[in-house]
Amino acid sequence: MVDAHRTFVIVGGGLAGSKAAEALRAEGFTGRVILIGDERDHPYERPPLSKGYLAGSDERESVFVHEPAWYAGADIELHLGQTVVRLDRPAKRLELGDGTRLNYDKLLLATGAEPRRLDIPGTSLASVHHLRRIAHADRLRGRLTALGQENGHLVIAGAGWIGLEVAAAAREYGAEVTVVEPEPTPLHSVLGPEMGTLFADLHQEHGVRFHFGARLAKITGADGMVQSVRTDDGDEHPAHDVLAAIGAAPRTSLAEAAGLELAPGPSGGVAVDSALRTSDPDVYAAGDVASLRETPWGGPLRVEHWANALNSGPAAARSMLGRDVVYDRVPYFFSDQYDVGMEFSGYAPPGTYDQVVCRGDVAKREFIAFWLRDDRVLAGLNVNVWDVTAAVQDLIRSGTPVDPQTLADPDVPLPDLGPAPDKG
Repeated sequence: MVDAHRTFVIVGGGLAGSKAAEALRAEGFTGRVILIGDERDHPYERPPLSKGYLAGSDERESVFVHEPAWYAGADIELHLGQTVVRLDRPAKRLELGDGTRLNYDKLLLATGAEPRRLDIPGTSLASVHHLRRIAHADRLRGRLTALGQENGHLVIAGAGWIGLEVAAAAREYGAEVTVVEPEPTPLHSVLGPEMGTLFADLHQEHGVRFHFGARLAKITGADGMVQSVRTDDGDEHPAHDVLAAIGAAPRTSLAEAAGLELAPGPSGGVAVDSALRTSDPDVYAAGDVASLRETPWGGPLRVEHWANALNSGPAAARSMLGRDVVYDRVPYFFSDQYDVGMEFSGYAPPGTYDQVVCRGDVAKREFIAFWLRDDRVLAGLNVNVWDVTAAVQDLIRSGTPVDPQTLADPDVPLPDLGPAPDKG
């Protein structure tokens, strides 16, 4: 039985929002829970859109967070295919695109992010793609199938995680792939040149062409379809389809219009404290849109990956219920490309570390890489080595100085390098 005297509203029908709704019920909240999503599909997970679902190995039903019947069973009120057009904080009221008005006691913003757009001629052509929603993946999967059958060319703008995962899927379909990237290596802003080179080699072995140090400048076509692309250094590449994979921007327009504090800097996002509260004590934010003001890795920090949505949604729900919450999880994400699986923990962009130490066999792509500053582990990447994430994250959390030579020795167990276990 739902107690209608308290209403918690969640804006955002992705993983963070749906897991927050689940957590509210698991924590015993008996009031109204309203979940608003601007897609007509029930909440789903996004990693499969560039991994198994895009590659054709996962069924469509596998991407959804819960079966549709779960929401009714948990007394979650769904407003799908609806946008929130206004947030009136003094009145604690939302207005939807269809004119519906909803009052709230607590509000969670889990509005996510949206793909950044190419600002060049030709982006309106029909075969220019973005990848963020399941409809995008459906369309792109169809095109990759056709490109593979016709020996067609896909040009990808951006050698980040999405760009590389789509490149791997496209090659498995048989499409020709060219990746245009302004940095000197793939994943340069995340992994630096040391590990970026490894991913360049991996994809080149599978037939992917890279054009580094350049950006797309123009897409040309006829009858609405792409024919080629030109880069800002004057090169031209054949193309039948183009994917813009140049990052994502947090969806902050609703928060900004309502006067909530936004995070400074290019990453942006809705500023939150360690309990995921915004500048309004009755409004919270989680997932891709939330930017922590302070973290053990500095601040502000906004994390766009699956694990952050999975964990911050429930943490925000507990915070909305008045529980003591300190959200300080180590950033984590994973990727699968060809026969290489990897997990990355921590935060160590170029300029923040002074060395990279590896243990294992880098040539065989079975190793762990560690990013260090002053002999303290900032981040770790395990490649085709499993069940080590907890130990890597313990090293990151502890801040304990380690001997680089010992760290590189696979005969020394990782837990032996971390802080002594608590015997209390």
